[in-house]
Amino acid sequence: MSAKVVIGAQWGDEGKGKIIDILAQQSEVVVRSQGGNNAGHTVEADGVEYKLRLTPSGILGKNTTCIIGTGVVVDPGVLLSEIDMLTSKGVNTDNLKIDYRAHIIMPYHIVLDGLMEKARGKGDIGTTKNGIGPCYMDKAERIGIRLCDLLDRDIFIARAKENTEIKNKFITKVYEAEAINPDEFIDKYLEYAERLRKYAADTTVILHDAIKAGKKVLFEGAQGTLLDIDIGTYPYVTSSHPISGGVCIGTGIGPTMIDECIGVMKAYITRVGKGPFPTELFDEVGDTIRNVGHEFGTVTGRPRRCGWFDAVIGRFGVRTSGLTSIVLNKLDTLTGIPVLKICTGYLKDGEVLNDFPASLTELAKCEPIYEELAGWDEDITGIRNYDDLPENVKKYVARVEELCGCHVSMVGVGPGRDQNIVR
Repeated sequence: MSAKVVIGAQWGDEGKGKIIDILAQQSEVVVRSQGGNNAGHTVEADGVEYKLRLTPSGILGKNTTCIIGTGVVVDPGVLLSEIDMLTSKGVNTDNLKIDYRAHIIMPYHIVLDGLMEKARGKGDIGTTKNGIGPCYMDKAERIGIRLCDLLDRDIFIARAKENTEIKNKFITKVYEAEAINPDEFIDKYLEYAERLRKYAADTTVILHDAIKAGKKVLFEGAQGTLLDIDIGTYPYVTSSHPISGGVCIGTGIGPTMIDECIGVMKAYITRVGKGPFPTELFDEVGDTIRNVGHEFGTVTGRPRRCGWFDAVIGRFGVRTSGLTSIVLNKLDTLTGIPVLKICTGYLKDGEVLNDFPASLTELAKCEPIYEELAGWDEDITGIRNYDDLPENVKKYVARVEELCGCHVSMVGVGPGRDQNIVR
């Protein structure tokens, strides 16, 4: 077997798309297991930029089977727009497969997402308002509509009307907003169904057979470890499982079928939305990192909060996903900063913490314990051999390895596919 998992080991936006794209060149099957179009991967290939939200990054491979698994929630309009975009750029999407069990984002999910965020006021979570959370809510409540339902005209119409009636009670009576008329979207969704029909499949069988046949399989994660619904910085999390264990849940395979778990981290750290962020920078260094690193959301365009590398979070990612190696991205962004800092632990009420706390109240009390390292001024974007990197870069990477307890197998020195150095 050769099955690899690539996950984000921080708060997301670590540059997974490029790493997945690199590894997809060597893969025969690429799988997305969770999340929805609230995720965003920006991939560059042959001078062309692709912004992918639902389609697995392996879609750029000519002979790669791409799977949207059972754990993904699919907005059919967004997915079809993405397919049209790829087709217009000469990318063949015939190898895309969507599991029958994947849940469908409905118009009332999007409406409710916006209304719930507005009602939270200053306590809002910071969702992308794409209906992801409400769709997962319906999944847990067992009233969701899956792709197999969408493909059955009679079942879809009945369930769409029934669910809309239920949702309208919340929309009108709780949030005092205008009711949704299901007749205004049913025909459009039935059109979506006909276009998606050729992509529908039982992907659990396809995936199982591929792994058993010894094919090279790559599982791509969306979002990041600290956004996991169970172990992340709750409630400022997503509604699914971005950790490596989520791959099994969202694709229908067992953990014994996975060989490697690769965690992608930035050489610093970012997050979008609210919640405590121990190493966040509010000075010129933070602004420099944001601007040089182009730290703005792929989906929302929101500026990301930036901070120094946090080894407490690094260790948390290694531990909770059983990482076998780390990819350390965007080292080039730190070029020119004379003194770099790495958070080695937290200080809370006079006590040193080496592990990430569960309570956000406790996390908010934590102050980072910093270790300083000398920076570098050399342009590293053209370097392709690890030994050719400046000594201070290699010392920085070595310290990340030591503090996180995991080998750094690849480092990123720029946004291009060829700007990653394998160690």
